[in-house]
Amino acid sequence: MTSPRPQLSDQHTAPAPARTRIAVISSSIRDDRMSPSIADWVLTTLTERDGIEVDLIDLAQIALPDDNLLSPGGGPATEVGERIEAADAFVFVTPEYNHSYPASLKRLIDWHYTQWKLKPAAIVAYGVHGGYSAIEHLRGVLAELNMVTTRRCLGLPAPWEAVDDAERFAPSEPVTTALKGALAELAWWADLLTDARAHRPFPN
Repeated sequence: MTSPRPQLSDQHTAPAPARTRIAVISSSIRDDRMSPSIADWVLTTLTERDGIEVDLIDLAQIALPDDNLLSPGGGPATEVGERIEAADAFVFVTPEYNHSYPASLKRLIDWHYTQWKLKPAAIVAYGVHGGYSAIEHLRGVLAELNMVTTRRCLGLPAPWEAVDDAERFAPSEPVTTALKGALAELAWWADLLTDARAHRPFPN
């Protein structure tokens, strides 16, 4: 006698595929800043990809502890430490100030350490000349934290000239296409490094 076929309710369903959590960090804290508009553009583009969860970290809306409490490798817990820890990858949206990135972003980076380790980041920088000095300075800092920066990063010259009537950043299609390429590379690295952190111990 053959065994009865299992009913649908008895069959095991495949687990839902893991989602990649990407934190978008809006770095400027100045009045009349472009950072939120560009960060919203990045978030909108990210949500068009399947399997992505996004978390916006706006540095103008968080308070870090006093720097006299900071020590090598970080310091006391911060209000965003768990969100950084939970992220699989990052997009840094940063202006260029005096040929580098702002102190607000450097403080966020320095106040965390293990939360960044072995995770990828893409950089979207902007300024009068495109923010490329900020990109290159930030690459060196992230490398020191054992982060991988995508080869494709974006420099946006004078992005305030691409703001529409609704105060949204609305660049040309080639610029959006370039962002999509950088985000595709970021997602590839996120998958690779998430698996590596779980299964391949990093050499001391």
